[in-house]
Amino acid sequence: RIAGIMAVKKTADLIPLCHRIPIEKAAIDFDLSAAGMVRACCDVTATAKTGVEMEALCGVSAALLTIYDMTKALDRGMEIDGIRLVRKTGGCHGDYAR
Repeated sequence: RIAGIMAVKKTADLIPLCHRIPIEKAAIDFDLSAAGMVRACCDVTATAKTGVEMEALCGVSAALLTIYDMTKALDRGMEIDGIRLVRKTGGCHGDYAR
């Protein structure tokens, strides 16, 4: 969780031309219900003219990469896939739902 939250806060340093946004909330949740799978979800909130989808996507990516790094001794064949935006509200382009 810490790696994901840190990535949310550092998104502007990682993604070229990404705006630095004052983040009000960043949370990472994990679902371990499927055998051998970890599902990560990042929820980011900010009051800004632009959206925080890049921050959420960076948070999920960093959280999953950290899990990979911590467990690679068990299975180097793990895959990280399906990272996508599920829902977004606000910003100049309005709301989005997958």
